[in-house]
Amino acid sequence: MNKANKQRVVVAVGGSSGSIYAKVLFDRLNEMSAQWDRVGVVMSDNARYNWELELGDQSYKDYPFDFYQKNDFMAPFASGSARYTSMLVCPCSMGLLARIAQGISNDLVTRAADVMLKERRKLILVPRDTPYNLLHLRNMTLLTEAGAIICPATPSFYSKPTTFEELALTVVDRVLDLAGFEPDTYRWGGE
Repeated sequence: MNKANKQRVVVAVGGSSGSIYAKVLFDRLNEMSAQWDRVGVVMSDNARYNWELELGDQSYKDYPFDFYQKNDFMAPFASGSARYTSMLVCPCSMGLLARIAQGISNDLVTRAADVMLKERRKLILVPRDTPYNLLHLRNMTLLTEAGAIICPATPSFYSKPTTFEELALTVVDRVLDLAGFEPDTYRWGGE
């Protein structure tokens, strides 16, 4: 795949529980390096805290991506001219989802999401919270109407996953499919 066909993707890791989804996403993107040109990552303070709490390490520091601080508005994807093709918010807390839905661009994650929406590029949010209240649902509706894709962290069981990582991968591969990547994954009715 030549550089012109490779994706530039933003990955935002929100502060909700579900660090396993972010880790599996990082692992999968790392495996699929031939399909991307750049991966820009922004993690909230709570995302780092939850990663360390839930996964017991700081392995997020070990990936070959471009990491940015949450208030670094000089990051390339803070502008549409940088031509990042998609943004994945995984996991996405309901507070973050609400700020994006209301157009509150008060940090790099919300600014980058706003850029994706205004440029009509793919913005995929992966909420992990459950159950949803009416405000959550209305914010998801607003985002869907604005062009975002809501892909809840709802695993599938067709592939008979046996580990937490395999279970999380059923969500991550779906997110990557939606973003235009081609993961080698279980396909319903496939070979």
